[in-house]
Amino acid sequence: MSENSYEVVIVGGGPAGLTAGLYAARAGLRSILIDKGIFGGQITYAEHVENFTGFPDGISGMELGEKMHQQAQKHGLNTVSAEVTGLEINGGLKIIKTTDGNYTGKTVILAGGAVRRKLGVEGETRLMGRGVSYCAVCDGSFFQGRNLVVIGGGDTAITEALHLTHFATKVTIIHRRDQLRATYVLQQKVKSEPKIDYLWDSVVTGIEGAENVERIKLLNVKTGETSVKEVSGVFVAVGTSPDTEYIKGIVPLDESGYIITNEKMETAIPGILAAGDIRHNSARQAITAAGDGATAAIYAQKYLTESI
Repeated sequence: MSENSYEVVIVGGGPAGLTAGLYAARAGLRSILIDKGIFGGQITYAEHVENFTGFPDGISGMELGEKMHQQAQKHGLNTVSAEVTGLEINGGLKIIKTTDGNYTGKTVILAGGAVRRKLGVEGETRLMGRGVSYCAVCDGSFFQGRNLVVIGGGDTAITEALHLTHFATKVTIIHRRDQLRATYVLQQKVKSEPKIDYLWDSVVTGIEGAENVERIKLLNVKTGETSVKEVSGVFVAVGTSPDTEYIKGIVPLDESGYIITNEKMETAIPGILAAGDIRHNSARQAITAAGDGATAAIYAQKYLTESI
């Protein structure tokens, strides 16, 4: 087997990918995990994780991701930092193209997760990194004593808003509906936070500022009324999109771009499996992603055994 040839190639270093790597490495399979970001995935952005079994007092997302990475490496998983740009199938082999060269695998586990969705409004791209952010844990400390908004009403949006209260004078949650979609526990926390207020039934239609964010344009979806709000930072948390652009036309996807699998995490392409948030009908939870990863590795090993 050549230097860049493996029995299992895993794309994505979140809970799904790292758990798959742990199981594959412990099974004695020559395995490598490729990720373009921080090993641990999106969970590393969470300030405090309370719903991952085994941590009764909770754990920071960064520490949880680091522990997963360390454990997988300890059991022999190879990891590399690179962006995957393409996938080709050559007979029974899969060629994974990356910014670090090509890697060949007998099996591939796609666990690249999902990326934060953008608003798609005027000013968003121009002011990205200058007041527009998609990660409160990453950027919140830059907004000490400022007035901020968080756009969205789900778990991620509420978690972001709660984190930002450590720095901001006021955090306004802007949601297109008249009630939050977040879990009960998070809703109870946010209700008791005096720094947080709400703009219901509203969407952002534009973000303005000369060099940095200065204001946002708003539309009330029920009344049609427009308004302007002065803010220093806009944190976008309106959901995610699967990181599957590079496999379109190769692996079957659903109408939203998520990978279609069976209960064994197998796709319609023999030897290609998927796990975690990138998969159709995923529960979008770190702990279920880890379960997906374990299942994918088990059935990747079964595929390898049966194809000998």
